[in-house]
Amino acid sequence: MSSSAKVIYLHHSTGGVIWDGGVQDTIEKYNADHGTDYSITPLEFPKVSPYGWNNYPYDYWNIWVNHAGPSAYMEEPTLEMLTQTYDVIVWKHCFPVSNIVADTGSPDITSSVKSLENYKLQYNALKEKMHEFPNKRFIVWTGAALVESATNPAEAERAREFANWVKTTWDEPGDNIYVWDFHELETGGGLYLLPENAVSASDSHPNPEFAASVAPLIGQRIIDVIEGRGDN
Repeated sequence: MSSSAKVIYLHHSTGGVIWDGGVQDTIEKYNADHGTDYSITPLEFPKVSPYGWNNYPYDYWNIWVNHAGPSAYMEEPTLEMLTQTYDVIVWKHCFPVSNIVADTGSPDITSSVKSLENYKLQYNALKEKMHEFPNKRFIVWTGAALVESATNPAEAERAREFANWVKTTWDEPGDNIYVWDFHELETGGGLYLLPENAVSASDSHPNPEFAASVAPLIGQRIIDVIEGRGDN
């Protein structure tokens, strides 16, 4: 990719906390040290209005697959639009993505119900969509975790299963999609957002100290993807 690659960082509150931990600083320091000119732009996606403050698998599918094309859907940019400007698209979900209910045995790609069976259909369609832009690169975070008080063991197991599925089954080496394992960093490999990483025992937002520790990691991940080391 070009030494002036442009990155867009789509986020809500959790991604915003990590951004504030120093993502842009990491990129800018790398530029200063290596003579590159990478730029990164944060964007709340989707906005509160008119679409609504929901950034779950259904919503990315709904905006980017179900309403794909050259014009915005409810003021939200499609991939056709974003890829006109940006070389790398970073996208993620906020922590309610981990409130995953049990499967019914009747998956529905058009459903906003948070279940593994629906998530997998939506993610497979999103992968096919991203593959339509082979000269662009995408970085997907594994799902943000919940503190123990905000979930239950069955939900938390399903959230871990989804993160593992994204990493080991959905992600394909050699394509233009790369994963950043945020769930693992938050949980330390367990089921819940670790208390020391959370704002409080009842608030599943990451705290500023955790953000400052992982912002350089997503910054470096972005640089590695730009420079062709994404599968390493």
